[in-house]
Amino acid sequence: MMNNKVLVEVVVPVLEESYDVFIPVNKKIGNIIVLLSKAVSDLSSGYFKNDDTNCLYNGITGDVYPMDVLVRNSDIRNGSKIILM
Repeated sequence: MMNNKVLVEVVVPVLEESYDVFIPVNKKIGNIIVLLSKAVSDLSSGYFKNDDTNCLYNGITGDVYPMDVLVRNSDIRNGSKIILM
């Protein structure tokens, strides 16, 4: 059982791709964005731009996630769909 991570679907519209990713619940959203941006940039051979303007959005409501909130204190749960742009 992995109580310290959640499995989410990360959608990257610019690549028309999505990835299933385990993210730690004890990290801030801002740290998760940095990690996801780097990973997606590497996976796309640099096509996805890894910069400090990237944000995470709720895949259902479109609301942006605040950078300084812990994942565990957000509405991100197992099976959540989040958008990286």
